[in-house]
Amino acid sequence: MAKRIGEILVENGVIDAETLDKALEAQEQKGGLLGETLIRMKAVSELDCLKALAGQFHLPLIEQIDPEKVDGSLLARIPINYAKKNLVLPLHVEDEKILVACTNPLAYTVLDDLRVFLGGEIQPILSTVGMIFDAINIAYDKAKETTDEMLDHLEDESAAPTFDLDEITDIIDATDEDAPIIRLINHLMYKAVKDRASDIHIEVFENDVIVRFRIDGVLYEVMKPPKRFHNSIATRVKIMAKLNIAEKRIPQDGRIRIKIAGKDIDIRTSIIPTAWGERVVMRLLDKSQVSLDLEGLGLGGEKLHKVEALIQNPYGILLVTGPTGSGKTTTLYASLVRLNKPDVNILTVEDPIEYQISGIGQMQVNPKIKLTFASGLRSFLRQDPDIILVGEIRDLETAEIAIQASLTGHLVFSTLHTNDSASAFTRLVDMGMEPFLVSSSLIGVIAQRLVRVLCPQCKAVYSPTEEELAKIDLKPEDVKTPIYKSVGCSNCMDTGYSDRTAIYEILTMDEDIQQLILSNADANAIKRKAIDNGMTTLRMDGADKVLRGETSIQEILRVTSADVQ
Repeated sequence: MAKRIGEILVENGVIDAETLDKALEAQEQKGGLLGETLIRMKAVSELDCLKALAGQFHLPLIEQIDPEKVDGSLLARIPINYAKKNLVLPLHVEDEKILVACTNPLAYTVLDDLRVFLGGEIQPILSTVGMIFDAINIAYDKAKETTDEMLDHLEDESAAPTFDLDEITDIIDATDEDAPIIRLINHLMYKAVKDRASDIHIEVFENDVIVRFRIDGVLYEVMKPPKRFHNSIATRVKIMAKLNIAEKRIPQDGRIRIKIAGKDIDIRTSIIPTAWGERVVMRLLDKSQVSLDLEGLGLGGEKLHKVEALIQNPYGILLVTGPTGSGKTTTLYASLVRLNKPDVNILTVEDPIEYQISGIGQMQVNPKIKLTFASGLRSFLRQDPDIILVGEIRDLETAEIAIQASLTGHLVFSTLHTNDSASAFTRLVDMGMEPFLVSSSLIGVIAQRLVRVLCPQCKAVYSPTEEELAKIDLKPEDVKTPIYKSVGCSNCMDTGYSDRTAIYEILTMDEDIQQLILSNADANAIKRKAIDNGMTTLRMDGADKVLRGETSIQEILRVTSADVQ
């Protein structure tokens, strides 16, 4: 009889008997595999667990996968989304068996599927989740045409492209028979998703066409197609977005829905005429990558408790402020998801609807038929809502209806364009709202910015000068842990950063703030009083993330100007 994985780990000296007993008790309570339980308890590493599994099932274990040696003909039979979902990667044929890297030798259904897909006997080989996932990305990426190859095909096949986009297909399944312009646009979208880009810019000038990606809030040049193909590129995008291909004189907005490696990608498309041709900007929303979880957005500790307390209010207005692209809507959506229950009626009016959430009524504004934030909000009040989200308070009419809704027992979420939290109060008064209405309806204001996270592969420890620390309100004695700076490597496209998180400033209403608003105090006075009462500013929160090794001093200074200290 084969030994159990727990016995093997004890014999190998990885854990002791007491730890095993605790893990077995936790497994009995929560279910799941013993190895997963031990990893959750941080009693063993994933590699330790795999070594024990390899011994238990007499299977080979590899700690490194060389994507160069992966058989491309095997990849062609397995969709990338299936490989990622099940964490399996066919490697090559050896001794008439197909070697497949996997993490779970007990996934018999998956192994049976692979026998059908690949048409042969399977030999499982164990490897770590991270190793298999990285190898899948690299191996499948190598199977795609490169950017240079795409441009070469444009030069070789200059015949007028034909377009047919009645169907929504996965562009990773595009064939070599597709027209070169189609393959180029598909490649751009695939590469943008792979590189975590939020926007694709196709910019036309007198002699050049430049394609740039916005990654983690910063633009990077990725391609320069020949100028003579610009019209064909713009036409292809227009067809995908169902726009008028004959109209080149006025701006046009549209939407593209595609699949890339099994992921649903929503693309908002804007096309405007310029002196040298039409400029195209596509904003990508990868719904599978969106975190609608407050903890996942960068909130933690006391700040998370403050936000949870604010959104649990039965009525009042909660505003989120910050510039365009600072993650305001995502924070509000995460709050709605936290509150979304069968006994709560939640309605939103947005421009546009960015994420569709099951169980929430969402309406998009349409100025052409006079459906504005104000008219939509007024109609919502007849729909018996408990919670209302208004995409943005842009004018006095919307502000007045939102305040009246909050005073009649509704919880209202919205956004406002101000630099910091204190300025939101004075902005509403400047719009024409009476100070007593502002002070009695607002329950709090959250200001936020997005900052880039240091690449974990290449970030380096360094000793900042006293002057650098002072810029983010730190003193040398405040530094108890290592501080890192960006370096750059192939993993982060030599930027030194990978992914983003948010920094927050949370101002909650209290009697002192109410008195200042009623006396028409300016934003600086309100902010000073809030800090005296315990509020941490955007820059303070940024400094905390620097001390925790998440980002750099330079990044905090980049996103926090002098007026939001």
